[in-house]
Amino acid sequence: MSLFDHSIKELHEQLHKKEITASDLVDQSIKRIHEVDDQVKAFLTVDEENAQKKAKALDGQVGDSILAGIPAGIKDNIVTKNLRTTCASKMLENFDPIYDATVMEKLNGAQVITIGKVNMDEFAMGSTTETSAFQVTKNPWNLDFVPGGSSGGSAAAVAAGQVPFSLGSDTGGSIRQPASFCGVVGMKPTYGRVSRYGLVAFASSLDQIGPITKNVEDNAYVLQAIAGLDEHDSTTVDKTVPKYTEGLTGDIKGLKIAVPKEYLGEGIGQASREAVLSALKVLEGLGATWEEVSLPHSKYAVSSYFLLSSSEASANLARFDGVRYGYRTPNPENLMELYKKSRSEGFGDEVKRRIMLGTYALSSGFYDAYYKKAQQARTLIKQDFDNIFEKYDVVIGPTTPTPAYKIGEMLDDLVTMYARDLLTIPVNLAGLPGISVPCGFTEGLPLGLQIIGKHFDEQTVYRVAHAFEQSTDFHKQKPQL
Repeated sequence: MSLFDHSIKELHEQLHKKEITASDLVDQSIKRIHEVDDQVKAFLTVDEENAQKKAKALDGQVGDSILAGIPAGIKDNIVTKNLRTTCASKMLENFDPIYDATVMEKLNGAQVITIGKVNMDEFAMGSTTETSAFQVTKNPWNLDFVPGGSSGGSAAAVAAGQVPFSLGSDTGGSIRQPASFCGVVGMKPTYGRVSRYGLVAFASSLDQIGPITKNVEDNAYVLQAIAGLDEHDSTTVDKTVPKYTEGLTGDIKGLKIAVPKEYLGEGIGQASREAVLSALKVLEGLGATWEEVSLPHSKYAVSSYFLLSSSEASANLARFDGVRYGYRTPNPENLMELYKKSRSEGFGDEVKRRIMLGTYALSSGFYDAYYKKAQQARTLIKQDFDNIFEKYDVVIGPTTPTPAYKIGEMLDDLVTMYARDLLTIPVNLAGLPGISVPCGFTEGLPLGLQIIGKHFDEQTVYRVAHAFEQSTDFHKQKPQL
């Protein structure tokens, strides 16, 4: 039995009783990576030496933090001091940061041990982890299928039992969708709840860092550790971070659930629909009530998202020009060639596609027609949620329309692949918290239930997710690698 079959709380208790050591946990993690990562390909960098050194220093004197001595995988767009951060791109393949992201400072303060950096879609642009410049991560439930993206490595590493938790980032569903595909728990916090300082920006008004874990309680512990105001990030909000785990009572009597008809309608697979309806029956049995509602403007979410995120990406990625850091083309003849060749050789196709779309949407003559319209649609999408949350506590639906699809299956049909994010994208546009928890299987592949809450009400989201989890055993299933 793996140590990681235990929850973080159980591991913490074993560490304090001196039944195990931090070195045992690190050794277990590294051993598992050596056993299965040839198949899964979740990790881009394994920091074996430093992880063992940190574990040795903690042995026998683990602090009171619940996360002390616990190994973690970190998405490779979160900067880590002296540990390579590539964004899974040739552009940054030799980038060794000289500082830590705020979330890393918080995890280091909690004595978490970073095992290494995990794979992702290049610069977080993708839904399958196939756009990585280095390797394609596989779904641990079936190695012929994608793990989702862009945080595919983060979800696969947890599902494969390589680490008890990981950090991902979510711009349009990039934590929740891979969590759903890999049968684990993934939380996208409210925009402003977690600092983005040290997260390599894709779309600054949408990006949010969040935890991926095996169960809801573990997830709540990690979010508690990384959330809070940060002077380095003016978009973080000065709100007290609740002790999320204290709200995991299992009591949801009287809770009002809204189920958007758009989330169970056209384009949603039968397996996903049935899994959600079964989950709603479980929640009804626990004393909650649900009603069908409408999010009428959600049909504009995907097109608004791609215009806005690509516009922000074109601005954010302008800094990678071959001059200051990142890939630089050898022997350019002049400055213009330096820019052109460094960017065309350093970026992959998906990143170039989005930069071009964003530059076009922001250009003179098209700004009002595209970018401004997308911002107006975003406001309407947020207002739809605001109206629903006046009467209901949470919104529930599937995380994804279907389970994971085969590697390579969507690469020739990008429009269909983009449209598959229709259930997660509205949450980012509105800045809301959302979690994906396992709620079923179809043909051996996991399905996810998405629970969306009011701004800064992660507490209720966790309470509902935990109550559902305690009444089912989907989270206890493990892939056989």
